[in-house]
Amino acid sequence: MGKWKWILGGLTWVLTGPLGGLIGFFIGSAIDGISSSDEPRNTNRTRHTEQGDFMVVLLTLSAAVMKADNIVKKSELDYVKSFLVQNFGKEKTLKALQILKPMMNADIPLDDVCRQIRYNMNNSLKLQLLHYLFGIANADNEIVKEELDVLKRIAYGIGISDYDFNSIKSMFIVVGKDSDYEILGITKDATNDEVKKAYKKMAMKHHPDKVAGMGEEVTRKATEKFQAINEAYERIKKERNMV
Repeated sequence: MGKWKWILGGLTWVLTGPLGGLIGFFIGSAIDGISSSDEPRNTNRTRHTEQGDFMVVLLTLSAAVMKADNIVKKSELDYVKSFLVQNFGKEKTLKALQILKPMMNADIPLDDVCRQIRYNMNNSLKLQLLHYLFGIANADNEIVKEELDVLKRIAYGIGISDYDFNSIKSMFIVVGKDSDYEILGITKDATNDEVKKAYKKMAMKHHPDKVAGMGEEVTRKATEKFQAINEAYERIKKERNMV
C-alpha cells in the first residue's frame, strides 16, 4: 500500500470523531487525484494509530500552530513541506497540501481533536508529535506567546505531562544555565541518583525504536531528541564528576 493510501486506510478512527466533519469535505478533492489502483479502505481495522492517522493529525495540528499568531510564515510552511516530503514524497505532499490549505481558514475544534488523539495514539508518538509542532513554531527562530499557548493547549489536550512538555520546550527555548536539567525533566537540586533515574526514564521514553515504522522524518526527530537527552546527561555528569 502506497504512502498516500495510508491516509485513506487510516481514517477509520479519525472520521468517526470531531475530525470527521472538519476533514471529510477537504479530503474529497485529494481523493479524486489518487490513482485508481489504490486499494480500498479497510473499515475493520483496530483502533490504533497508524501512518495514515498520523498524517491527518499532522495536517490538523500543523494548521492550528501555524495560524496561532494569525500570521502564517513561509518558514513555517517550508518546515511542514519538508517534513511531509521526507515521509510521503513530493507527489503525495502536494495532495496533502491541498487538504492543509482549507484547514488554514477552518474553525478547528482543537480541544475535541486533541481529546480524540489522547485516547488513540501511544505516548511515544504524542511526544514526537509535540516535538514536530514545536519545530513549526520555531521555524522562524522565535516562539511567540500565542504559539506557546497553543502548544500548551495541545499538550494538555492529548495527555502530555508538564514534565514532558517542559523537557521538549527546553530544546527550543533555553532559559538560564539549567536547560540540561530541564531536558531531563528535573531541577538542579536533584541528587545524583535522581539524575540517573531521570536520564533512564527520558532515554527509554524517547528512544527512536518507539516510533520505528512511522516514517524517516519522524524517526529522525526522535533521534535528535534522544541525542539531546544523552548530551544533556553527559554535561551534567561532567559538571558533577559523576561516574
